[in-house]
Amino acid sequence: QVQLVESGGGLVQPGGSLRLSCAASGFKLDSYAIGWFRQAPGKEREGVSCIGSGDGSTHYSESVRGRFTISRDNANNTMYLQMNAMKPEDTAIYYCATDLIEIDLGSNRYCTGSYYSDGPPGSWGQGTQVTVSS
Repeated sequence: QVQLVESGGGLVQPGGSLRLSCAASGFKLDSYAIGWFRQAPGKEREGVSCIGSGDGSTHYSESVRGRFTISRDNANNTMYLQMNAMKPEDTAIYYCATDLIEIDLGSNRYCTGSYYSDGPPGSWGQGTQVTVSS
């Protein structure tokens, strides 16, 4: 079964840290561009970070640059988002995503995939809630 399963969300105080994980099953992550998106109540979905399949180039939104770090572990078929120095405005549902062609964060920030895989063209996780509050 092809799916992305997220974990690691929860409640954290301002200034704290969380690490989100996204485990892929049914296909191999190494051919895909991968990314994290978030959506806060009443707001549009926002591209947070992405990493390409080839040279591993990364991009971040301005709102998280310097605080969040995206990574991938192809051997374990898992992607991560390390979130530090968290702020109340980071509160949202976070989604992981994969795409064989491209993950587009907006504002001309995008990461490219390998264009070929035996797996699906792209996938989304179910979402995990992150709440930053004292």
